[in-house]
Amino acid sequence: MAILFVLGLSSCKIHPLKKRQKPVQVVYRFDEHRRLELHGVACQGTLWFVDEKRDIRSEVLPNFYRIFTKPYINASERYIAVPGWDSAHFTVSRDYGRTWTPSTIKGREDDEAGSDSPEYKNIASLTIVNDQGFLLTKQGHLYMSSLPFDDPRIMPGGSGIDYTFTHRGKVIHYRIDAIKAGKNENVSRWGLFYVDPKILPELTYQYYANFQNLPTRVPEVKGYTGWTHMQCDMRAGL
Repeated sequence: MAILFVLGLSSCKIHPLKKRQKPVQVVYRFDEHRRLELHGVACQGTLWFVDEKRDIRSEVLPNFYRIFTKPYINASERYIAVPGWDSAHFTVSRDYGRTWTPSTIKGREDDEAGSDSPEYKNIASLTIVNDQGFLLTKQGHLYMSSLPFDDPRIMPGGSGIDYTFTHRGKVIHYRIDAIKAGKNENVSRWGLFYVDPKILPELTYQYYANFQNLPTRVPEVKGYTGWTHMQCDMRAGL
């Protein structure tokens, strides 16, 4: 009996457990050939952008991304702003999704602290159209990115920007010099800064060509075929 038991053990093969693959979900579709994929469990993980038409596959945000739950329309192709959960900051691409850069935001909210960005609960929608982003709040504040170009005066080799302002009754002359780029440095800044135009008179951005004649409302979106919300299945991979 003991001999049979030993033989039985020797005939059992021990297979190492295979590493469990993280599930992949499409959490947003821009159109039939562009999408956002979430690689992770319980709707948290690494976010990837895929453009089958242009053969682009790029990582947007690693490991801990959670989806944006507000209305979201991204109708532009070159300019893409990807929002996340519990934040008014976005990750931005200005080259059809090949590379990604974090954005910044500046405004003045109606809370006691006069916060410079809205709380997530106060965000009404994010719309990307005409290569420009528009973040609307429930209180009616409208934050937007610059027009989709850089002011050539501050680009390397540019003339710079001369301007004046009055301080305590005295006219002061000031200058914004052109950017001096390092080797292989991308100094383009359009689309990376979101601002409420109401506070532009307090910022030097008011003198930049790409922050002048900004829209006063979210432009109409025509012919959009993508999703209007991100979506995710919490049970995937469990």
